[in-house]
Amino acid sequence: MNREEFIKELKKINISLSNKQLDQLEKFYNLLVEWNQKINLTRIIEKEEVYLKHFYDSLTLNRVVDLKNVDTLCDIGTGAGFPGIVLKIAFPNLKVTLVDSLQKRVNYLNEVIKELELDNIEAIHVRGEEFKGSFDVVTSRAVANIEKLVNYTMHLISKDGVFVAMKGDIDNELTSEIEKKLNKKYRIIQIEKFLLPYEDSNRSLIVMKNK
Repeated sequence: MNREEFIKELKKINISLSNKQLDQLEKFYNLLVEWNQKINLTRIIEKEEVYLKHFYDSLTLNRVVDLKNVDTLCDIGTGAGFPGIVLKIAFPNLKVTLVDSLQKRVNYLNEVIKELELDNIEAIHVRGEEFKGSFDVVTSRAVANIEKLVNYTMHLISKDGVFVAMKGDIDNELTSEIEKKLNKKYRIIQIEKFLLPYEDSNRSLIVMKNK
């Protein structure tokens, strides 16, 4: 996915980025590649793949949540900053909290925040299940299976907030039995399935609330 394709596909999910935001993403890409030589952040470093599988993929959260109308967002197990940093760039209105259990990654995230001159965003070194807070949206991308994820995330959702699990193909993971089990304690309010453009790999967004 080149820059023009990226811009075109984002418009389909109601996202339009300014030149400044596009430049921030470009700078983010360069920092990612630079830091990836020091610490293991991602196996995907080819530019067009990063734009598709990290940048665009992170922004698909907007398919199920209108991020322009959200105040606070928490990204559990953010790793290299996906989706949290990308969401902050695209939606400056968000107050973002990045949570990761590895101090080295938090150091990298703080450097990215500083270099991109982002405000109202912080990176915290803590395990998800030990973190305390209250957020309008909590999300997690490619971290753990859905049964484990709820233990890391659901306690962080505000009264009217949602948790969105960002997944690949979930047919084997979210069986009817698991779905029934989760719905006893929580409410699965939406499951959005779609294909990532250009490569047609499966993606799923599972939106949940506390009962």
